[in-house]
Amino acid sequence: METNAASTAPRSADDGTDRAPETTVEVRCTGHVRTAVGEPRMEYTFEGTTLRAFLDAFFDEYDVKDLLVAETEAEATASGWAGRPDDPPGTWEKNPEGEQTRTYARVTVDGQFNEHLDGLDTELTDGARVALMYPFIFCC
Repeated sequence: METNAASTAPRSADDGTDRAPETTVEVRCTGHVRTAVGEPRMEYTFEGTTLRAFLDAFFDEYDVKDLLVAETEAEATASGWAGRPDDPPGTWEKNPEGEQTRTYARVTVDGQFNEHLDGLDTELTDGARVALMYPFIFCC
């Protein structure tokens, strides 16, 4: 399938101002986020090109930040997890404190956890799929 590069690039403001470019993404919501937002999927346009800009705009419109974002390390860590091995296989990455998701919550971009990309600085293009999932696993 051929992709038109112009259609996936973020659009810039056409009014001559210094506003950030606008980006339109496809948002998927699951679990409690879906219940709070009222829709399982939608297109969402925001000023900017990063996951951080998207989340700031989305959280201003929908009150779901507390469902997804952990303010402290304790909110991001489930009790009872096994300790980290001394020499873990693969790459174990996590976002810095204050930019992590809550226990059992995840934010993905095009099917990849944001911590495996560039965290909240992940660049988004028109048509990117952003999933806001809580709970990420069925827990109750």
